Amino acid sequence: GATPLGGGGFSRPTPPPGAPAPPPRDRYAAAVGDAGHGDITTEIVEAGPFYYAEPYHQQYLAKVPNGYCGLGGTGVSCPIGTAVSGEPAP
Repeated sequence: GATPLGGGGFSRPTPPPGAPAPPPRDRYAAAVGDAGHGDITTEIVEAGPFYYAEPYHQQYLAKVPNGYCGLGGTGVSCPIGTAVSGEPAP
């Protein structure tokens, strides 16, 4: 199993061969844990309607390249990728 950096804490068993893959959110949570970060505490739910912001908010980082200062991120990539299926949302 995997343990966080430093060797202490949780242990996650290795799934048997042929076992179904865990849901994407669980795989991402595992990747975050493997990188030494704590549990994800944000609830992940299906998205509701999408609304564009006012025009002056569009392309913020193009206008302010160093915007969002202080957000360092986790350095963990999404293990399921970012491909778009082309199917409309339900």
